[in-house]
Amino acid sequence: MSLHMDSDQYNASKQLTWRFAWHVPAFRIKLFLGIFIMAMITFYLQDFFSFVQSRKGIPVNDIVLNALPAHDVSCLIFLVLYPASMFLFWRIKDNSTMCITFLWGYVILCIVRMCTITMVPLDAPNNLIHLSDPFSIIFYGTNQITKDLFFSGHTASLFLIGLCLENKREKTIVFVSTVILAVLLLIQHVHYTADVIAAPFFSYIFWYLGKTIARF
Repeated sequence: MSLHMDSDQYNASKQLTWRFAWHVPAFRIKLFLGIFIMAMITFYLQDFFSFVQSRKGIPVNDIVLNALPAHDVSCLIFLVLYPASMFLFWRIKDNSTMCITFLWGYVILCIVRMCTITMVPLDAPNNLIHLSDPFSIIFYGTNQITKDLFFSGHTASLFLIGLCLENKREKTIVFVSTVILAVLLLIQHVHYTADVIAAPFFSYIFWYLGKTIARF
């Protein structure tokens, strides 16, 4: 069977089993290339965030944060974020198209976020309480990073998960969770208001591009 015919079959099915998708050359290329790029990004992130933390940032007078007393809600943040992430991976096990959509959407998210952080150098918000993330060492190393601000990676990632899911109830739950997460990040003063408001708009673009790659 030709690659063209394989691709036609691949695009014809909305939800593909991994057994079928694995025999499509285009799928394997997109999967391994996405994983490779993500690995390269992860390898570089510690140096990137060290650079971001060392440079002088612009302080922002955020009226929302000024009105919110800062509290450590790290546990609540990860109780919202990580179950949704695990649920997505559970869904992905039966849906290879969803896998490619999220993988490439997240790759683009990381690349664009590095660009926006570089172009918008911000100082850490007043009264920021460091986020105790057990997985942060993967991206940040042992350093405490507080200037990776515009836009919110946590908010964007969770909203991207919601966009990738196909069941309406599941999507709604994750979208509501995104709002809760955004509020919690503001309560902890980890991000400025603009960071969390902008994140879903960026995520929609990443999801659309990831979906396009998955269908290509």
